Amino acid sequence: MYKVFVNEKKLLLSKQSENLEKNVRYENFTTFEIALDLLENTSVKELNVFGDDIDTIWKEFQSLFRIIEAAGGLVNNSKGEMLFIKRLGKWDLPKGKMEKGESREESAVREIEEETGLKDVELVKFINTTYHIYVERNGEKILKCTHWFEMNFNGEDTSKPQIEEGITEVAWKNNTQIENEVFPNTFKNIHLIVTEFRDGQPK
Repeated sequence: MYKVFVNEKKLLLSKQSENLEKNVRYENFTTFEIALDLLENTSVKELNVFGDDIDTIWKEFQSLFRIIEAAGGLVNNSKGEMLFIKRLGKWDLPKGKMEKGESREESAVREIEEETGLKDVELVKFINTTYHIYVERNGEKILKCTHWFEMNFNGEDTSKPQIEEGITEVAWKNNTQIENEVFPNTFKNIHLIVTEFRDGQPK
């Protein structure tokens, strides 16, 4: 199962029909054209494309886009707080495009350090990958795949926003602040990965 966000609307690719607003059985590439048109140009907020061979469906879906890979982190401190950045007025997690020759892990750590100013972040483990689609100014459609890692930070807090990347704030948020401040003003894929991570934590 793959969840892809299109203009903050959810496109779910799965093996069987799911309980979403609209379901379309996969036939061929035209199915994707119809699905994307509905999400981009109508009031439909979530759509499920389903078929038995999910691997083939996913490969064919990816072939419609130029793929950009990125990596980032959910950084936690000893107080149980998570690190967020504010960019373009929205709360986000530190992340960025992978550079040539970098591993996902190397890229995630580098982006954390560049965007937040923290040093010696400890990478714990891979969490999941989120997907979203956007269109470049030249009209090219991009599928951005962001690989997320759990990270710990126990050093001196040297955090400062990377202003040249449009980041205006770096802040540690506890669970209450995440619910009340971050979630109402963030992106759907950020909400998804933070929720998945917190749901998987020991209570």
